[in-house]
Amino acid sequence: MIVSAIASVASRKMLRSVIYLLFVLSGIAGIFFLVDYNFLAAIQLTVYAGGIIVLVIFSVLLVHHIEMKLEVSKFINRLLTAIACLIGIIIFVTIIYSYDFKVAENSTTTTTAEIGMGLLSYEAGGFILPFEVISVLLLAVMVGAIVIAKGKMLIPKSDESI
Repeated sequence: MIVSAIASVASRKMLRSVIYLLFVLSGIAGIFFLVDYNFLAAIQLTVYAGGIIVLVIFSVLLVHHIEMKLEVSKFINRLLTAIACLIGIIIFVTIIYSYDFKVAENSTTTTTAEIGMGLLSYEAGGFILPFEVISVLLLAVMVGAIVIAKGKMLIPKSDESI
């Protein structure tokens, strides 16, 4: 996963970067399976490794830059980015190791069915309305991205009839 992550940001070809990112996201799902978080692993595979990667590949294909080579950043920019990443990792590890993770005494496990009922419930505390609003918003964003990517090809001229 680490090699694929480094290759994803270091590769100059856009499609290769996306494929390396797919390997990273699939590896994260594998880690979720190893620690027996099957629901999170399934979400990781379907939403991120499946949906997001397909969306990025279609976006790359849509704008006809499949063989686009990414520019190489200056050494000082790469150095500053590496320093910022190291600071972030140090802060992250410090916070994780300073927190005392204790399981509550009377905790019960939540099943996938309970999560689904909570997400799609019409009752108080349910998330069906935000779920539908987000789905309509994502559809509008995808249509807008296609219109922007296609540019003048989708907009009819004033003398043409629709």
